[in-house]
Amino acid sequence: MPRMTINGRPVEFDLDPEMPLLYALREAANLTGTKNGGGGSTCECGACTVLVDGAALRSCRITLAEAEGRFVTTIEGLSRDRSHPLQQAMVAEQAIQCGFCTPGIVMAGAALLSRNAAPTSAEIEEAIQNDCRCGVYPRLVSAIERAGRVTQRRESISAAPAPAIDAEDAAAAVPALRVLPTSDEPQE
Repeated sequence: MPRMTINGRPVEFDLDPEMPLLYALREAANLTGTKNGGGGSTCECGACTVLVDGAALRSCRITLAEAEGRFVTTIEGLSRDRSHPLQQAMVAEQAIQCGFCTPGIVMAGAALLSRNAAPTSAEIEEAIQNDCRCGVYPRLVSAIERAGRVTQRRESISAAPAPAIDAEDAAAAVPALRVLPTSDEPQE
């Protein structure tokens, strides 16, 4: 049974270790912000991008066995209140259209900004290989540049509204996933 840390919580999946991480996140962990682009074996769109040990990876291409012992961050774990600079900048720059590709783009952009808070347009275009059918690419580049300035404390952004639903209320009981206690929680 594969164990890993997802959004800061140690978990164990009672699922086939060869299952793609994408399906475990969406179907077992109820973390549906990670999108299934339906690309089949091509895995081209990037809508399923998550951070694995800080690197932007397409969760459709990594199995639970490959994620064993690693730290996975989904869009839900990036910032519970949407306060991450890139989430704020995406809203401020109107770089969101239908929203389907947005979580993957934000995760790829967050990985880039964690390595380089002042990326050039060329570096952004190289790092963000996600497909967006709505064509927000010019605004996307502006949003990542702006988020970099926020990260460097050279600029601020008025906050986007907080989510209307509490994470606890959104969680559902999922039989294929067990949340493991952290070292500071009592064992049952």
